[in-house]
Order: sequence, then structure tokens, then C-alpha cells
Amino acid sequence: MRGDTAPPVRGRRAARGPRRRTLLSLLAIAACAGIALVSVTDPYAGATASSFYRQPAVAQHPAAVQRFSIDGGTVLVALKRDRFTTQVLGSSGAADVVMPSGPVAPASTAQAFAAGIVAQKGWAGSEFSCLVSLWNRESGWNAHAANPSGAYGIPQALPGSKMGVGGGDWQNDYRVQIRWGIGYIAGRYGSPCGAWAHSQAVGSY
Repeated sequence: MRGDTAPPVRGRRAARGPRRRTLLSLLAIAACAGIALVSVTDPYAGATASSFYRQPAVAQHPAAVQRFSIDGGTVLVALKRDRFTTQVLGSSGAADVVMPSGPVAPASTAQAFAAGIVAQKGWAGSEFSCLVSLWNRESGWNAHAANPSGAYGIPQALPGSKMGVGGGDWQNDYRVQIRWGIGYIAGRYGSPCGAWAHSQAVGSY
């Protein structure tokens, strides 16, 4: 009986052997293929993969251009932008640039000349007193007195260049300045006392 049962068992085992070897071979091939694919392909490509790629646009801002127009005189302008500081020095014609030269006449000399013009106009002595007070406040009777606003001379004309309408050296000659100043006062305020009252009320005339 042993001889009848043993051979069938060995036959089934012999048939299973080739199947297992085939299955193991297929698994080995699949494993090798997987390793090869991983080494060729970026393992993180799936996280960033997309149907298209577009580089982010960088905004381009045109450089700011600052322009300055300088009509007269010498102007010093400080420009500040972010962390940069630039100084621009512009110079143009000397029409309004005050360049006094020569000695300044004493106040008493200028006042004596003004007193003669006041008398010629027929004004009272009180008008001359008002004129003295007015121009003491404005310039101290200094023909070279200059104000940062651009006012200049004994009458503090603004701008000073308009005193030269009638000719003469308006920058240095006290007589040119006084003639213009008294004419301005007469035309606008009627008299020196009218100009002095206005100056006391608002601080200027």
C-alpha cells in the first residue's frame, strides 16, 4: 500500500515547484522595474507637477523723474527719497539777484534826503516823523537791507528790482530807493502816516 500512495504526492509537489519559481521571478522583475523607475523619476515631482508652468511676473516700476524749473537767482534744494539725499544747486540770470556793493550811506544822510522830498510834496512835518518810524522798522534806513522773502532796500520793495524802473542803481543808491518808496507810499496809502498806521495794524505795509 505504501507503494500505491507515495507517487501521487511527489507529483503534486513537483507541479507546485515550477509555479512558485515563476511567481517569484515575476515579483523580482516587478521589484527591479520599480527601483529603476524611482531612480529615473523625481520622487517629489508629483507634488509640483502641473499641466503648464508660468514664471511669476515681476512688476516693473519706471524710475521716478523729478523736474525743477528755476526762474531766477540761486536756489539750493534738498531732495530726499527713501535713503538717498541729493542737493541740487541751480543758477540762472542775475535779474533778481541782489549783489550790493560799495559803502552804505549813514541813516542821517538818507533821512535828510527823504525830508527834502516830503517837503516838496507839501506834507506836514508829522508825515516825515511817520516815514522815519516806518523805515526804522522796515530796514533801519539801510540801503543794503535784505529780507529772506526777497524784499530789499530802505523801503523793503518786493522784489527789490522794481525800484529800478525809473533807472539808477537801485541796489546801492539810497536816493533811488527813497524816491521809489515815497512814490509807492503816496500812491497806495496817501501819505507816510497812512502807511505807518497800516504797518502798526498788520505788521507791514
